[in-house]
Amino acid sequence: MSDSREGLLTIDLQAVGENYLSLSDHLAPGSRCGAVVKADAYGLGMAQVAPALYRHGCRDFFVATQAEGESLRKQLGGEVCIVVLTGVRAGAELECARAGLIPTLFTLQQLRDWVAICERAGVAAPCAVKVDSGMTRLGMTPEDFDLLLADRALLRAADIRLLLSHLACADEPGHPQNEIQLRNFNRAAARLRTECPQVQLSLANSSGIFLGEEYHFDVARPGSALYGVNPLPGSSNPVRPVVELSLPIVQKRHVSSAQMVGYGATQSVAAGSWLAVARGGYADGILRAQGGQGCGWACGRRLPMVGRVSMDSTTFDISALSDRERDALENIEILNREVTVDEVAGYAGTIGYEILTSLGHRYYRRYKSGAAI
Repeated sequence: MSDSREGLLTIDLQAVGENYLSLSDHLAPGSRCGAVVKADAYGLGMAQVAPALYRHGCRDFFVATQAEGESLRKQLGGEVCIVVLTGVRAGAELECARAGLIPTLFTLQQLRDWVAICERAGVAAPCAVKVDSGMTRLGMTPEDFDLLLADRALLRAADIRLLLSHLACADEPGHPQNEIQLRNFNRAAARLRTECPQVQLSLANSSGIFLGEEYHFDVARPGSALYGVNPLPGSSNPVRPVVELSLPIVQKRHVSSAQMVGYGATQSVAAGSWLAVARGGYADGILRAQGGQGCGWACGRRLPMVGRVSMDSTTFDISALSDRERDALENIEILNREVTVDEVAGYAGTIGYEILTSLGHRYYRRYKSGAAI
């Protein structure tokens, strides 16, 4: 029997798999769908999520760190391609290569070091190269990329398997930066393929998949959409919800006169109100910014949060419930099909990624493999 006294987080692995298949169906012929499982699969558990994706056909996985990649390699074995998006630390090159990981390299010096170290050790050294197409974050600068293309000896020695870049504004389809980055990436890809014709290309993230086939290239790498975040903000969500979060109620109280609620006395409730205090607060990923903005769900309706979110508790106004409903109330849902990850992110003034990756470890986690939520 599950111990859900600290809250119950339900993660639907079948929904993750169906989202993967749905995103795959949106890709152009010849493009394949990978999966970003970094940050412990966006907080939902890489050890459970990655095998579910594998069962649905995924063979290209993207992680953030070498440690994540090593763990995933041990779990899934040698059949899959694992790309480390933040590269390889100096001094860890041989460990990375021997684990069968493909580091993403951002500078010419990184690539030179990777090739030289692995050559001396006689270790296979496939790698990925990331170019900055306009986000000005990680990626080779145009100057470094020019020098790389001029160094034919290095290009012959390097086993560059993948050229990738990252879109800054993919969730805004009309943003001109998307076309600018597409042009820059196409230009870089064409130049590299004159020397390395077999190199594969990757640009589209979750939202990038929906920008059109010209963004798909060889491998798309969705992340958040696999886990239920809407890749089309402002439009109907094309993917299934993946998570449900239920908090146990630790106290129900009747307020006989108008009262202030919570730290800072930022919000009041009227005389006659009924409140429920649930176990779970900002230490559990219920962001403090949700206080006075968010809601829970019980008995088929939204119940507003009142006052500031505390470290271990959150207060809800349950006055709208009938006496019978109130008496029977034991839990309040924070995330479900009705109160989505994106809605909760809106209350907190953030994005669904942060909501998922903030979900705490005090919750009992239940993994479902049957029908989607």
